[in-house]
Amino acid sequence: MKTIGVDHIGIAVKSIDEALKFWEEALGIKCTGREEVAEQKVVTAFLPLGGTEIELLEPTSPESPISKFIESRGEGIHHLALKVEDIEAALKELKDKGIRLIDEKPRCGAGGAKIAFVHPKAAGGVLLEISER
Repeated sequence: MKTIGVDHIGIAVKSIDEALKFWEEALGIKCTGREEVAEQKVVTAFLPLGGTEIELLEPTSPESPISKFIESRGEGIHHLALKVEDIEAALKELKDKGIRLIDEKPRCGAGGAKIAFVHPKAAGGVLLEISER
């Protein structure tokens, strides 16, 4: 599996508008836009930072995985996303190695990325996303 680097760090928030007060006003990291990902029941906002991004995730429904995350754990880091060259090959390699996956096939993520998640139990408690843009 060819891992290129950290694609982004996903942070679950109740309100992107409220979160941006910290990220933009206090830290000076500007949001480049928002996108609703209906399939995931979230609105995302990306803040470029060096060669990676911060992704703010606001739920659009009480049934959203992000909403459930916030209910049980509060706002905070939700996942770490690694950029890969070929997501299908990466998923096959992980599966062949016996790594527990949430997604065995890629799905559509924000910004047109193909994404899939590795189960936190396989990654030391970290929800790991792999992403191909």
